[in-house]
Amino acid sequence: MSNLGAYQWITATSKKVGGPVNLLLLTGVGAIAAWESGKWIVRRCSDAIADHINKKANVHTTSELYTVKLDDKSNEGVAFCIGDQFRVLEIDGDAALIEKIGCRGNPYFVSTNLLRRISDYK
Repeated sequence: MSNLGAYQWITATSKKVGGPVNLLLLTGVGAIAAWESGKWIVRRCSDAIADHINKKANVHTTSELYTVKLDDKSNEGVAFCIGDQFRVLEIDGDAALIEKIGCRGNPYFVSTNLLRRISDYK
């Protein structure tokens, strides 16, 4: 077994491109171009996938504060007292991710129907 075939290919190719230095330069430039093209393709695909997921999730965000008007407790065990304030972080269907102002156990998932019933949330 010998490596004469690979050696013969390298010498023939380097003669075609003007010598071994030119062959190394062309190989390096080709590798860099392939690497950068691959990075660009991956970045574009991941951005497109992320945009598609975000559009499909139908997530809404607001920074408005709402005030609780009735005492109540959610099915998840989150207690609301008159005067409590909360901020809606995200909504997905009937579930809302909220931040209760002044509460250490944030965030909480609660029903938007409950929020509409006990507060000034629309």
